[in-house]
Amino acid sequence: MNTSKLAEGLKGSEIIKIAGEVNALKAQGEVIYNQTIGDFDSNIFSIPDELKKAIVDAYNDNQTNYPAANGVEPLRKTVSEYLLKHLKLEYDANEVLISGGARPLIYAIYQTILDIDDTVLYPVPSWNNDAYTYLARNNSVIVETLPENKFMPTAEALKPHVKNVNLIALCSPLNPTGTTFDKETLLEISQLVIEENRRRKAQNIKPLYVLYDQIYWQLTYGETVHYNPVSLLPEMRDYTIFVDGISKAFAATGVRVGWAFGPLHIINKMKAILGHIGAWAPKAEQVATAKYLNQTEVVSNYIHHIKEELNYRLVAFYDGFQNLQTKGFPVRAIQPEAALYLTVQFNLIGKTTANGETLNTIQEVTSYLLKEAKLALVPFYAFGTSTDSNWFRLSVGTARKEDISTIFELLEQALQKLK
Repeated sequence: MNTSKLAEGLKGSEIIKIAGEVNALKAQGEVIYNQTIGDFDSNIFSIPDELKKAIVDAYNDNQTNYPAANGVEPLRKTVSEYLLKHLKLEYDANEVLISGGARPLIYAIYQTILDIDDTVLYPVPSWNNDAYTYLARNNSVIVETLPENKFMPTAEALKPHVKNVNLIALCSPLNPTGTTFDKETLLEISQLVIEENRRRKAQNIKPLYVLYDQIYWQLTYGETVHYNPVSLLPEMRDYTIFVDGISKAFAATGVRVGWAFGPLHIINKMKAILGHIGAWAPKAEQVATAKYLNQTEVVSNYIHHIKEELNYRLVAFYDGFQNLQTKGFPVRAIQPEAALYLTVQFNLIGKTTANGETLNTIQEVTSYLLKEAKLALVPFYAFGTSTDSNWFRLSVGTARKEDISTIFELLEQALQKLK
């Protein structure tokens, strides 16, 4: 062994493995409709022009030295005002921590809240909690969610575990499903946390905290409403650390500006950890983001535009799966609510291909869809579910409107070949 046990034991990304298959087929001249990555084709979804200009202007103004460890003050103040205006959440600028996207913030929360022998509770499917738990050398309690609950966790499912965990990691809108907490469910979960912390306070036990990843909160569609624990139950303010940023709502995944906000003593410790790692967002991008977010009408117009474009694609894919299901094919989809993801099911285990091969595993189903339908999707086992789950994430951030009908023509042909 030439590296640490931690490095040796870290699992590779299943999405990257699928990307390898996609690239191999592309190298052979195949046209592949790659709906795997939770990102945007920047030629379809570009960042706002005003944000781009502000970034260029900041570099031309030589804003290239170290930023403050917790983020430049104008951005922290702007984020504070943005949260108050749009979510009625009151957090002072000093309770906001800026970082190079959301990932370092999530890592810092794990490191700040959890000792090595502590335990994190998280539902699956969910994005990367298994990796963060492993990197922080924590224990985990995993709750597999159900399609009838839109793959969102319920208070009933979490309740048996709250006495034995130190952090609950939640995300809404959820990656990978594009579904959200309803008000009642999130309130019930929040009440569980408050009740447990009253018990712990009486016994002088370390509190139970909630990591609340709401990076997709601005991308909701139709009648869907985004809820958060603190607005529903103000007592949750002492126990909730939010993760947020510009990556998704502004198609700015590569700009790397994210923020956390929560109890000041937690935010300060996270700042210290990230300061040693150097996980700051570049100063020019911070200055530009502050300038951009203060342009109320410009921001509103962009949010309206990107939501309209993403919703069109999500609905088109959803309708396509509904049509296939009506025709008798063993597929279905959950109605999209938010983000850039559609949850789809392929009930193909046991089916036989035209070559006489039986599809015995979800890996084989995934490969069949890629090779026969030219459609690349991510199976839910990549997000921590059991390996026999036949649900998949379909991301629309790289989808061209004119390709969607072709995708379903190819998919129907591939399904027709199965016996």
